[in-house]
Amino acid sequence: MRQPADDHAGDRRGGVSELRPAAGDRANAPRSRAPHEDLPLDRNQAILQAAKQVGSTLKRAEHPFALAGSVAVYAHGGTQNLQHDVDFCIRPEDADAVAATLRGAGLTVYTPPEDWLLKADCLGQQVDLIFELAHEPVTAELLGRARDLSVDSVLMPVLSPTDLLRGLLAAFSEHHCDFGAVLPIARTLREKIDWAALRRDCGDAPMPAAFFFILERLEIIPPAGAPATVPQEERR
Repeated sequence: MRQPADDHAGDRRGGVSELRPAAGDRANAPRSRAPHEDLPLDRNQAILQAAKQVGSTLKRAEHPFALAGSVAVYAHGGTQNLQHDVDFCIRPEDADAVAATLRGAGLTVYTPPEDWLLKADCLGQQVDLIFELAHEPVTAELLGRARDLSVDSVLMPVLSPTDLLRGLLAAFSEHHCDFGAVLPIARTLREKIDWAALRRDCGDAPMPAAFFFILERLEIIPPAGAPATVPQEERR
């Protein structure tokens, strides 16, 4: 999960200061090895295996969390073209307890220079434990909108498609504005997304507004003001 770090310069948050290694360098952090389990050869499968192991660990400890990022898109029906890591959303106040749980399960957990997440290593894959999504703290309300979905046969809470895309749009800036990475997600999940809510929350900002324009021209979404369709998940 990417979030421009320069927007946070000088903005420190509490709750995880004791987790930071002295060097603060990921290269110096030992990589964990899960016992009795070999790393799958396929990278997508390796990422899924890491998501399943961490998700199962957090479930057993009854931590509030939700799967995010490319694995969440996959759980909602997207293609199995996963990115370079696994993303989970947790509340800021749960960061210490989550870190302790994962360490107890044999994983290496450390705090990177960015102050909005923790990182862990699982099966050789990077796991991001995000407690601030698009510059806003992860809340119980956000996690409450997550749905339990099967992630390669393991049931776990997954961020809603609308919240997934909202986080990506809110992260757009002059320094990070990769429409190409977000366009396939919008296309794949378009019938499950509350576009009216996204326009209301993000449409006044220039980069999301430009992205909405592209989606309209590609006929992925109707023009602003046209009757909005109800996401499939809300029709039930």
